[in-house]
Amino acid sequence: MMTLSPDPRIDAAIDSSLDRIVLRAQRLGPGFGALGEALARAARGGKRFRPALVAASFTAFDGDPATTPGLYPVAAAFELLHAAFVVHDDVIDHDVERRGVPNIAGEFRDRARLQGADASGAAVLGDAAAILAGDLLLHEALGLVAFADVDPVAREQLQALVDEAVYVSAAGELADVENAVAAEQASREDILDAAFNKTAVYSFQAPLQAGAVLAGANDEARGVLAGAGGRLGLAFQLVDDLIGAFGSAEQAGRETGGDLRESKRTPLVALARDSDSWPRVNEALAVAHTGPIAVREAQVALLESGAPVRLRGLIADTLDEVRTVSREPALPAAAGALLRDLAEGVEGRMP
Repeated sequence: MMTLSPDPRIDAAIDSSLDRIVLRAQRLGPGFGALGEALARAARGGKRFRPALVAASFTAFDGDPATTPGLYPVAAAFELLHAAFVVHDDVIDHDVERRGVPNIAGEFRDRARLQGADASGAAVLGDAAAILAGDLLLHEALGLVAFADVDPVAREQLQALVDEAVYVSAAGELADVENAVAAEQASREDILDAAFNKTAVYSFQAPLQAGAVLAGANDEARGVLAGAGGRLGLAFQLVDDLIGAFGSAEQAGRETGGDLRESKRTPLVALARDSDSWPRVNEALAVAHTGPIAVREAQVALLESGAPVRLRGLIADTLDEVRTVSREPALPAAAGALLRDLAEGVEGRMP
């Protein structure tokens, strides 16, 4: 995603965890063994920028990998945490594919049908398998931090970071679903809070802080980093909202306009609701699920409302805050440069 370099040592730590899950699962019967293999397929590959953030922050605070063997398992934990949330998010969204191929729920629906299950039974098995897979990934991520080779003080701080990330992300996901199903439209502030909680803490704030903890950064520096990480994460999610409405199929990993088809109440939609064009936007969104022409009509209505321009402005302001914080004297020069580089990378994702 950004200018973060891949690290084979992080990849090795992730692969080691996935291999361990597969081996243990295979010992517990063919069905559970198949779940382990499906889980490993779902978690392998990808950009892996969250563990790369841990390592980049560690380096920016002058950490020495030779004296910190726990760096790579801790970094790997954030990738498994992400994989767990993705698997559970697919269940919540009733998705059976990811980037054009069956996800865990989809694989196990196919497995159920091969065993003679009807459509209802296949859906039950698919959802159950995905929920359990996400649970296993969460369990493995927490174990990596709990048993990492770090000093006791650092371990306690790392566990607190992961603990907070799990709680805040779960709260954000629930709020997002509540906002989607409620009869009354949530306020723009509530929608922004849900967007922040879903992504910002576990994707940016916690990984950046984890690297700083491992490198021995002081409390003041970690506090500054936490604020900047939160703003980066919010901007990242807001860019995702633009991608979900206007991005290409390649960018979004699914058909263009997927958020519009699903009538998601994103910050983009909240901004449109504050415009004089809202009645037309609302009508267009109500039928966007019917096909590509309706999606295009919803996109045009949103553009004419001015909401995308206002959202781009919010993203720019948020990233400018990151750039300002990056100059704080509490941060080493390398850490400030990392934050500016990340801000540029988030900005570059905008469709």
